[in-house]
Amino acid sequence: MTLLIELALSALLIGGGIFALVGSYGLLRLPRPMQRLHAPTKATTIGVGAALAVSALDQLPLGVVSWQELLITLFLLLTAPISALFLAKTLILRGEADPSIPDSGTGRPWATLAEERPDP
Repeated sequence: MTLLIELALSALLIGGGIFALVGSYGLLRLPRPMQRLHAPTKATTIGVGAALAVSALDQLPLGVVSWQELLITLFLLLTAPISALFLAKTLILRGEADPSIPDSGTGRPWATLAEERPDP
């Protein structure tokens, strides 16, 4: 049973490393800011999350689970998409976003809090 757990954790660690490598490569090689934002927030988050999960579950055969590392993984998976959303909104507001972004269909910009203000 221990060998099976070690093999599963090794596979998860190798898969996470591949995700992190692809995300880092995408950050370096993609041409536009919105594309560079996408690579690390998706692939690298999965890679680092997998490494943290393996580290937390490493002592599973002994009946010990590191709750701190599991909480760090949960925090990472919850906060990375939110920070990417804020960075994307900033790129849109500064006019640095991809010019081929389709229209929002609402007559307003994409989720940038550009709301109509009532007349005083």
